[in-house]
Amino acid sequence: MTNALNERDQLRHAVSRQPGDFIAWVMLADAELGAGDVRAGEAAASRALQLRPQHPEALARLGRARWMQGRHEEAAALLQQACQLAPQHPGMALWLGHVLEDANQPEAAADAYRRAHALAPDEAYMAAQRLNWQRRLCDWRDIDELSQQVRRAVAQGNPAVEPFAFLSEDASAAEQLACARQRAGVLAQAIPRLPATQVRAQGALRVGFLSNGFGAHPTGLLTVALFEQLRAHPQLQTHLFALNSDDGSGIRRRLQAAVGQLHDLSNQAHATIAQRIRAAGIDLLLDLRGWGGGGTPEVLAMHPAPLQLNWLAYPGTSGAPWIDYVVADAFVLPPALESGFSEKVLRLPRAFQPSDNTRIVQPPPSRADCGLPDAGVVFCCFNNSYKLNPRSVERLLQVLLGVPDSVLWLLSGPGTADQRLQEVARRRGVDPARLVFMHKLPHPQYLARYQHADLFLDTHPYNAHTTASDALWAGCPVLTAPGSTFAARVAGSLNHHLGMDEMNVADDQSFVTTAIALGNDPNALQAARQRLAQAREQSSLFDMAGFASDLAQLLQQLAGDHGWRGADID
Repeated sequence: MTNALNERDQLRHAVSRQPGDFIAWVMLADAELGAGDVRAGEAAASRALQLRPQHPEALARLGRARWMQGRHEEAAALLQQACQLAPQHPGMALWLGHVLEDANQPEAAADAYRRAHALAPDEAYMAAQRLNWQRRLCDWRDIDELSQQVRRAVAQGNPAVEPFAFLSEDASAAEQLACARQRAGVLAQAIPRLPATQVRAQGALRVGFLSNGFGAHPTGLLTVALFEQLRAHPQLQTHLFALNSDDGSGIRRRLQAAVGQLHDLSNQAHATIAQRIRAAGIDLLLDLRGWGGGGTPEVLAMHPAPLQLNWLAYPGTSGAPWIDYVVADAFVLPPALESGFSEKVLRLPRAFQPSDNTRIVQPPPSRADCGLPDAGVVFCCFNNSYKLNPRSVERLLQVLLGVPDSVLWLLSGPGTADQRLQEVARRRGVDPARLVFMHKLPHPQYLARYQHADLFLDTHPYNAHTTASDALWAGCPVLTAPGSTFAARVAGSLNHHLGMDEMNVADDQSFVTTAIALGNDPNALQAARQRLAQAREQSSLFDMAGFASDLAQLLQQLAGDHGWRGADID
């Protein structure tokens, strides 16, 4: 049927004819795991290990299977054993890094990535993985050289660089497109489409949403109220295709109640997922993960739906021939940026990002209980640590230097990321004690803490996205400097659609100057909070009934352009 399936069939046939062929079993394990069939991959790796106990190639495949099953400690032990037996194998060191990330051993993961890169210094994939993880650890050793190597690889057409990680580089939209298009090209060659289908001509439009975030996850938090409001639009039949299993969260229960059709596709092979989507008769399929971790571009590459759209979770172009449209707004993706997108652009007449407007912001703990001083301005930036690059941190520290007795409240990062940032502050002449770290908390507790924050200071080139929405909903103004890529314009889009364009500044100098001016003027800070409180009630940003209407209209118009004549609704 496809190249991937042909390879698997050939290898299955090979091991059935020669069940003692160790190499064939190892190759079959790779093929099965690559197709997302974890059980079959585990079985093939186990058989290889039976044939040659303690062989590093077999140990590595079984470790990869355990990792995909979420059995991270077992996976780490297997990969560590494999690396000890084959210390010069860069691929095994790389997989060990992946596994140690999820086994909550972040510094050991960095060591593994550095080892992989040292063994294969010219391999862009190794450099990109090392760079991405060092960014998460705020470990900036050799970061400029690594970034240059990765950007050169993209410029030379190397498909090894992962598009999601590349969003953190200070690259242009054209570079992001090249990165994504090259990565997509590899899959497009290996995974031909399912037989073509058409949008139905009549009846309720079946709209599918594919994500690994349908639960207590940023995607679930952003979309749950929207899906609840879409129930008022019976011309759309909504299906959620969950790549993640039920996490038992209240968000998952609300999602299930909102749509009725929530398909649990966790731990399924890519071909099985595609067939399930096809069997559901989906007309429009919206990809809510893209190139992000846990996504399944392999499923989309099979083209299970006649029209496929990139929306919300991946802040850039898919670069993929299997994605037809991207859903955006006029601020986050203005006409000048369209050349950086492979998709046709559809624009909502509001911010492209929905939000849960049913959340109640609970009273926060005391400042002391949050580790904050009793007095002084509290700047915050609860973005993930990989967004805290040297440029962003430098402007944050400049703000602290300009506002006496202020503190910067950050989300605690993995490993020793916090201590590295404190050392950067010390070298810059800022008392490290002025950096206060908040550990990850359940969403209601995290949201409450914004009431102690006076101003959210954004990062560049990867903005606050869900975090900016959270801050604004909780009443904390967001200062940002919109850039020239989608990922650098999301916070600006939220401010714009709130009517608070004064919080969108032109450049780093304006960012620092504005933040210092606000930090030294309590009346101005209070006025900004009051404007936000009023805008939150009056603007369209948090109006999910209106969002549902606009999204339904956009999707119906798109379907109409492709032959849909409407639904017979009593």
